[in-house]
Amino acid sequence: MRMYEMLHEAWRNERENSEVQKLTNDFYATLTDYVKRIREESRMLDEKTVKGRLLEREYRNARKMIEELVQLRYRKVLKKAGAGKTVPKEFLTAEEARLHEGILPLTEAYQAFLEDALRGHISHMENMERLKKTLVRFLHETPAIVGSDMQTYGPFKSEDITTLPVENARALIKQRIAVEVGAKR
Repeated sequence: MRMYEMLHEAWRNERENSEVQKLTNDFYATLTDYVKRIREESRMLDEKTVKGRLLEREYRNARKMIEELVQLRYRKVLKKAGAGKTVPKEFLTAEEARLHEGILPLTEAYQAFLEDALRGHISHMENMERLKKTLVRFLHETPAIVGSDMQTYGPFKSEDITTLPVENARALIKQRIAVEVGAKR
């Protein structure tokens, strides 16, 4: 099956179901290779030719489906986390599983904050500070590390994305092992 059809099927399944749908672990890796390939191929074609126009339309349609697929999955994961539940790891891709690690501590911190506020005091602010994490992308292979929160993270491959405690993220960024995702350069 061509990647476009696989993307379309994944997108359709995600739209038609209220729960996160299972994707292969390497779905996004395969998808990024596909996007890279059609972008490179379209650069080599004259955009006025039929093939050039078809390739450009394929890219635009794939881009829309990718954006909606990722947003749908993200909203479903957040909804589950807000209800104190998790999405089974086998339904997440490798990238999503790493991103998912940072959602639960944040959700738990908000729940504790709410409970404290309802009791008339806010004592979990210190805990919320400790739970702050930074989203980073690794530039090099890196062995597992023990974070300042005493959790084990990794090992990581080049281009892996994960959330880490702020202190650990800053140290890795300073050593040029990782970069903050979303940071202005």
